[in-house]
Amino acid sequence: MSRTLMIVMLSAASAVAALVFLGAAGRDDDAEAQKVLVANFPETQSVSGSVSVNGPVHTAALRSITKSEVWPVAPNEISRLVPAGSIETDGFASAVFSLTGQVRGDSLRTGEVGAFLIPDEPLVQRALEEKGLMLFPLEVKASCAAGSLYFNSSQPRLTLGFTRYRVLLYNTTDKTVSVQLYAYLTN
Repeated sequence: MSRTLMIVMLSAASAVAALVFLGAAGRDDDAEAQKVLVANFPETQSVSGSVSVNGPVHTAALRSITKSEVWPVAPNEISRLVPAGSIETDGFASAVFSLTGQVRGDSLRTGEVGAFLIPDEPLVQRALEEKGLMLFPLEVKASCAAGSLYFNSSQPRLTLGFTRYRVLLYNTTDKTVSVQLYAYLTN
C-alpha cells in the first residue's frame, strides 16, 4: 500500500471517529445518527487545524424597510425618486422581494408603486447622481387600483450581485402612499 493512500485512509478514519464521538456527545435522545463522508485530498489542498461551528448556521435572513412615505413621482424621474435607505445583502446569493403599502386618501387613478435597488458602489452611485443612469438595477413593483386602500407586489426572486443596495421608491398614483419593502435573503 502506498504511503499517500495510507495517509488518506488514516485521515479519513480519524475524521470519521472524531465526528462520531462529537455527534454522540451532543446528540439528543430522539435524534438519529447521521452518516458523514469525509474526503481528504492532500495533494491538492492541505487541511490542518480544527473546524467548529458555534450555534446554528443561518442560510436566510429577512431585511425590511418600513413606512416610507412616497409622493407621486414617475419611475423615469430619477432625481425625484424617494430614497428609503439601504439593504445589506452580504453573504447571500438571492432574495425574494415583497412590496406592500397603503394609500393615503382616496386614489382616483390606477398606478404602480415600486422600488429600485441600486448597488451601493461608488461608480454606480456616481453614474446615478451625475447622469441619471441606473446601473445593475433590481426592481419590484405593485399595481394599485383606483379606490384601493392597500396594494402588494408579486414576490420575485432576484439574483444579488452586490453586498449592499440603496432603495429608491416611485409612485404613479395620484396620492401619497406608505410603503414597506421586505427582502428575504437566501443562499
